[in-house]
Amino acid sequence: MLTEYLVTLDMSPYLILFMIMVLIFLLGWPLEWVPIVLIILPILLPVVAKLGFNLTWFGILVAVNLQTAWLSPPVALSAYFLKGVVPEWDLKDIYGGMMQFMGIQLLGLILIITFPQIALWLPGYLYPSP
Repeated sequence: MLTEYLVTLDMSPYLILFMIMVLIFLLGWPLEWVPIVLIILPILLPVVAKLGFNLTWFGILVAVNLQTAWLSPPVALSAYFLKGVVPEWDLKDIYGGMMQFMGIQLLGLILIITFPQIALWLPGYLYPSP
């Protein structure tokens, strides 16, 4: 039902992809990757397949997106992991250092969306189409 609804919307497939990426990003704050991959992705994969996107490419987008979500405030699970390892560091300093890396992650995500071959050349080389 969700697949048919989203596919019949009068919207660009890339706009629907953007909405899916925002949803995954927001869910990446409070949740670990396991519930997102096991609960949310099976619901969204038929939508992505019907929109005509490569599922390997989408999986790589999800992985990069989740890495970015774990770096971003307000939750930033990675910041708390680092704080646990180095308790004398201030959380504000950790966030400041993570923001630069998060910017690089977002740039990488935009490049992978714009140029899918960045993510697909190696799988295509290892598993050529017959």
